[in-house]
Amino acid sequence: MEQRHLGRSGLRVSRLGLGTMTWGTDTDADEAASQLVAFVDLGGTLVDTADVYGNGESERILGGILGDLVPRDAIVLATKAVARRDASPFGGGASRGALLTALDGSLRRLGVDHIDLWQLHAWDVEVPIEETLSAVDTAVRAGKVRYAGVCNYSGWQLATAAMAQRSGDVPLVSTQVEYSLLERGIEREVLPAAAHHGIGLLPWAPLGRGVLTGKYRAATPADSRGASPHYAAYVEHHRTDRAARIVQAVVTAADGLATSALSVALAWVRDRPGVVAPIVGARDTGQLLGSLISEELTLPEAIRAALDDVSGIDLGYPERRLG
Repeated sequence: MEQRHLGRSGLRVSRLGLGTMTWGTDTDADEAASQLVAFVDLGGTLVDTADVYGNGESERILGGILGDLVPRDAIVLATKAVARRDASPFGGGASRGALLTALDGSLRRLGVDHIDLWQLHAWDVEVPIEETLSAVDTAVRAGKVRYAGVCNYSGWQLATAAMAQRSGDVPLVSTQVEYSLLERGIEREVLPAAAHHGIGLLPWAPLGRGVLTGKYRAATPADSRGASPHYAAYVEHHRTDRAARIVQAVVTAADGLATSALSVALAWVRDRPGVVAPIVGARDTGQLLGSLISEELTLPEAIRAALDDVSGIDLGYPERRLG
């Protein structure tokens, strides 16, 4: 699998990342192990989790696999903090105390001594960004974190954090945001801010929360996320009339290329400007392998242009200059 630098850093990651959001809820430990082994065997390195996935169970499962079936140094281990909440004084959010407590919890569940990419899961309106980033610097100095990134930041939030961290121990190298043919809102401000500050994009939900695979066109498959009590509302968000038109265009393109709608949708976002590695999740190993097949596909320019057109959004003022 092709490797790409993450932002302007020296860190290289596979151009597809393995997401573990369903581990511990809809994906058990045996299936998770099968997925990780298959991913690494095919050259994948970036594995993404979070302290809130499965209330920490995703990290525990991943930690149980590392060093046993998959060597720790075979992957770039990414996790997140901020979103976890509990009743303790340092029970959540982006305060210095909460973050350092959360980091120790992640290290314990994962069974490792450091995180390769530690990500701030969300902006915390109640905490000054300088305090939040001071915790990142402390973690780096302690040897517990190698690189830092953010998730779900707006354009101004990303630029603010990037500027504030310039004097820190490590610059921000990544931002993880929803990005797909169905969700292109980051092109207004987040993408330009990331490009300006040398920050790599890690798209989550690159398949439009599964909708771009085409499997929801007629009904909701019983074994899909759309039928899961944990993720039904998550999928429903993109089941709109606009999405249906885009999905039909993706299916038509896939038929013409003799490939899957999944591969077309994933190849489109993978090769967008600024994108380093879309994060793909899977119900089982077979579904994951279906995503990894997209590595073999490069979209012809005419098809890419057609998909750009059918899924395009209005940038408007001031992102696009008006005459």
